[in-house]
Amino acid sequence: MVKERGQKVIASNRKARHDYTILDTYEAGVVLVGTEVKSLRMGRASLVDAFGQVDDGEIWLHALHIPEYVAGTWTNHEVRRKRKLLLHRQEIERLIGKTKESGLSLIPLQMYFKDGYVKVELALARGKKAYDKRQDLAKKDADREIRKAHGRALKGRY
Repeated sequence: MVKERGQKVIASNRKARHDYTILDTYEAGVVLVGTEVKSLRMGRASLVDAFGQVDDGEIWLHALHIPEYVAGTWTNHEVRRKRKLLLHRQEIERLIGKTKESGLSLIPLQMYFKDGYVKVELALARGKKAYDKRQDLAKKDADREIRKAHGRALKGRY
């Protein structure tokens, strides 16, 4: 049997980078049942409402939506159950200490297959205020205008 190589993205949480300031990222494995993996291989998952939480010295991923496997039988999985994340003990201890600080959350950024295993990119993040989001958008617009002007200047069209 040929072993899978490389990385294939299943789902990504694009809005997370808009709503949160990312402080640190971690790669974690996920404990799944068979029909969940089959559903993920079809590219079906949603990270929109998902979040990580520390419970009894373990990290759990809540509200991750993996739809039922179409060809599944009565053994199909529950759609929004909590799923255990697999991290090294030192990383778990670090995350427990950091999440006790006020305002820090664990947010999944993307879910992907890496060499045949399902992985989640988990971010330690702080929520942005509305004015932070406006400042980021204004900065992005200003940078875009600068790039346009620079490109026009290089082509001789001011």
